[in-house]
Amino acid sequence: MIDFLSLKSANSQYRQELIDACVRVIDSGWYIGGNELAKFEQEFAAFCGTRHCVGVANGLDALTLSLRAWKELGQLKDGDEVIVPANTYIASVLAISANGLMPVLVEPDEASFNLSPSNVRSAIGARTRAILPVHLYGQLADMPAIMALAKEHGLLVLEDAAQAHGAAIGNKRAGSWGNVAGFSFYPGKNLGALGDAGAITTNDDELAEILRALRNYGSHEKYKNQYKGVNSRLDEIQAAMLRVKLPKLALETQHRRAIADVYLQGIQHPAVRLPQVEAAEQHVWHLFVIRTHHRLALQQHLAERGVQTLIHYPVPPHLQLAYSEWNGHSYPLTEKIHEEVLSLPMGATLGMQAAQQVVDAVNSFDYQ
Repeated sequence: MIDFLSLKSANSQYRQELIDACVRVIDSGWYIGGNELAKFEQEFAAFCGTRHCVGVANGLDALTLSLRAWKELGQLKDGDEVIVPANTYIASVLAISANGLMPVLVEPDEASFNLSPSNVRSAIGARTRAILPVHLYGQLADMPAIMALAKEHGLLVLEDAAQAHGAAIGNKRAGSWGNVAGFSFYPGKNLGALGDAGAITTNDDELAEILRALRNYGSHEKYKNQYKGVNSRLDEIQAAMLRVKLPKLALETQHRRAIADVYLQGIQHPAVRLPQVEAAEQHVWHLFVIRTHHRLALQQHLAERGVQTLIHYPVPPHLQLAYSEWNGHSYPLTEKIHEEVLSLPMGATLGMQAAQQVVDAVNSFDYQ
């Protein structure tokens, strides 16, 4: 069986370093808000090219607290609109509605699946205050165009960079384009912890200061609470795990690109649409997502040949029960994408021979 992603393999290669990091934390006697967190925040901020990194409990909190901080600053208020792609994972939308803001769903760019600047422009209205681009699958949205639109209309930009650790346009990486960005370090991410973890990056000093309080019950100083905050802290153990893995990320990304190249060069099936890449050296391939009108049949065919696949994502946010008020809305391209996408095995420990087996299995699919 060719696993979609083997987390055991991904982490076993660094087993002793991870154990050593755990022991270091255990022996320190300091488990929340200590040296490991401070150092990881410095290292990840430097990696992204920002002044600040604020560790939080998970990727959803990273997005939710970023919007909340803008509300504390008076830059957003209840009922303000935030433009977001309709084909994103539901977390992007949950962060908006959790803050009493109104998500405005827009269709993506069909080639990249990312937020379409032209559709963003069409969606900007009198109550629009922010844009939330999502860097799907490891490729940045068209951030130069999105930032130009934001500047033109005086809008805030929050990047959802949960799938884009290290992705870039030119020399500018994910997390450094918008006013603020949210990252997830869920175990399956390109930079994954050994549990839930997340972070926020920004160059805004005041915003970073508020975020550090919000994640800690709204407090900068113990027992003195300036805001109605939450408990959303990146703990010392997970920060230590991430510090082990961050220096390995560049090499792992190179391997992901090599796997993607095997797929891009080798898959030549007429019923399969391959992902379109703006710049191969900038894509970090969190996922390798193909499209086909014959998804279920292809998925079964691959399973019979020992290839595990997943669907990211089968149901778009506007058709979820959680947003039943939108169930009657129509986003044809989004719905088509969600009916056709299939994710092939991808990861830093997937072998080249296994990747070629995936290619051969796809190419042998008989859909007639």
